[in-house]
Amino acid sequence: MSDTENTSPHSASSLPFEQQNHLSRIFGEGGSFAQRLPHYHSRQEQIQMAEAVTHALNKVGCAVLEAGTGTGKTFAYLAPALMWGGKVIVSTGTKTLQDQLFERDLPTVRDVLAAPVSIALLKGRSNYVCHYHLERTLMNGRLFGREDVKHLNSIKKNINLVKRGDKAEWPEIPDDAQVWAQVTSTRENCLGSDCPNHKECFVMQARKDAQAADVVVVNHHLFFADVMLREEGIAELLPAANTVIFDEAHQVPDIASVFFGQQVTTAQIIDLARDLLAEGITHARDALDWSALKDTMERAAKDFRIACGDDNGRWSVSQLPTDSPLWGALDTMLTILNESLAKIEPTTVRAETLAQCAERLSSLIASYEQWQGQTGNEMVRWVEALTYSVRLNATPLSVAENFTRQRESDHLRTWIFASATLSVKKDFSLFTEQLGLSDATTASWDSPFDYANQGLLYVPDGLPEPSNRAFGNAMLAKIWPVLQASNGRAFLLCTTLAAVKRYAAWLDEQIKAHDLPWTLLVQGTASRTEILNQYRAASHPVLVGSQSFWEGVDVRGEALSVVIIDKLPFAPPDDPVLAARLKAIEERGENGFMAYQVPQAVISLKQGAGRLIRSETDKGVLMICDTRLISKPYGRRIWQSLPSFARTRQEDVVQAFFNEKK
Repeated sequence: MSDTENTSPHSASSLPFEQQNHLSRIFGEGGSFAQRLPHYHSRQEQIQMAEAVTHALNKVGCAVLEAGTGTGKTFAYLAPALMWGGKVIVSTGTKTLQDQLFERDLPTVRDVLAAPVSIALLKGRSNYVCHYHLERTLMNGRLFGREDVKHLNSIKKNINLVKRGDKAEWPEIPDDAQVWAQVTSTRENCLGSDCPNHKECFVMQARKDAQAADVVVVNHHLFFADVMLREEGIAELLPAANTVIFDEAHQVPDIASVFFGQQVTTAQIIDLARDLLAEGITHARDALDWSALKDTMERAAKDFRIACGDDNGRWSVSQLPTDSPLWGALDTMLTILNESLAKIEPTTVRAETLAQCAERLSSLIASYEQWQGQTGNEMVRWVEALTYSVRLNATPLSVAENFTRQRESDHLRTWIFASATLSVKKDFSLFTEQLGLSDATTASWDSPFDYANQGLLYVPDGLPEPSNRAFGNAMLAKIWPVLQASNGRAFLLCTTLAAVKRYAAWLDEQIKAHDLPWTLLVQGTASRTEILNQYRAASHPVLVGSQSFWEGVDVRGEALSVVIIDKLPFAPPDDPVLAARLKAIEERGENGFMAYQVPQAVISLKQGAGRLIRSETDKGVLMICDTRLISKPYGRRIWQSLPSFARTRQEDVVQAFFNEKK
């Protein structure tokens, strides 16, 4: 069954007959996909979405398309794009999906269509090992622990065996491992054509391939980084394109907000101070006491962190008193940075790398001063104290104007926004207003899965609300019988990293106490790809994760029989940007909670719930441990936006469900 809202761009009558016929021959029963792919099922929803994409391509328009899990949206947008021709950029929300598109989906569609198109994969430079920085790290030993040494040796061992130099080619190294910062480059410390390893540079090769390819697969962060570089008049990263397709488009507003705003962190100062020490000793040892210079810069950055207090936190500038020690520490740090710049400038004639360090320092000073000088109500200035650093942010209340300007500058470009979660009960207004897509056609198709028979929504009775201190222990007591009934084979999705650690530790104790042959996997212990590979290979896996595993994860069959969500995914109440946006909404006479927070939570919850049923034969339980889904007036709006699972509040019904599966 399909359900469309607003305009209906997918109407077959709106397409020329030859296009209708061509799409039917590709997607229909006995068509190209059915002939080439053994498990392919023709779906009317997929054909209609392909028609909607073709319609947008015909008129060089903008389409916002929501397609439920199992619709086959990836093939639905890829096939028309490849048939249409011209340069295509496909942008994804996660690097995992990016890899999947490049390695599996695009080659499949290209082969089925026999389309003579070339494809390329392009990520941000922080995803590629830099030969120069790898060698420098090997020589100077700038590492922090035994794990770093192990990871570094793994990178060194395989550097000549990998194809792209992509971090994903070392799945055994966690995404957040400290060693990556030491063996990759940034825009600021890249030597460009002066690099002794320029000819073998993985970044340059990836960009060269992207410029030459017909279809380029990027991610949202890279897309908007390119937008900002173009606005600054810097050479673009991405090639010009006739069509841009955003998959996982629900992430676009938040990512755009980051890039249309400003971020500067004290971690950049510490990294620069260490680079200055290394380059200064190498090229101008006699000019300065480089060690003292490094220590002074590091101390200033650390003192700024100390001035923020002992705890991590986020504060808007409006929340900070004028006599906060933070302001004095910021001024002191800027004074020290300016003094340091004056000291190193005479040495820049000694080496290009020293000149580059001076330029980085000058740019950092300018960024801090720009942040200090921000005025007006369009931007939210806020401070984020992390464990070892401070990040200063300026975030726009809305990106609609900026994004509209970007679209208008490329008026001969088709824009496609696709996701399984773009609406709340078929209402797209939150998404389209966030990006200024007033001209977009919108359409929605429900999942073809039989959720009422394939799944069960379980909200346990008798749990306190999440704000209650007893919630954590009570929740764990409720989930344990469910995990036993499913024999593991579960995702426990948490709204915070702190919850991940706590619940994982408790589960580890329980698994050991009951001597169960379960495999416990925890976010952060390896790369996301490696954890998922381990999950699929295990007989009774249990994965505990946070945001990284709420979306873009596809585990089919009995291997994933339960998805447990601890709380409704409302944004943290201390988020300064959220507070400012809610204030702006309320000043317009609207209810910020209902107009913004609830829709955002719905979209996030739909993503987490979407991990459970991934095929026509999957069966499983979605357990949501937040009783506000039942007890609060807004709860009804939330659960009505979820798939149409059978519902229960009783543990024995869950037990019966799994007994029936057996």
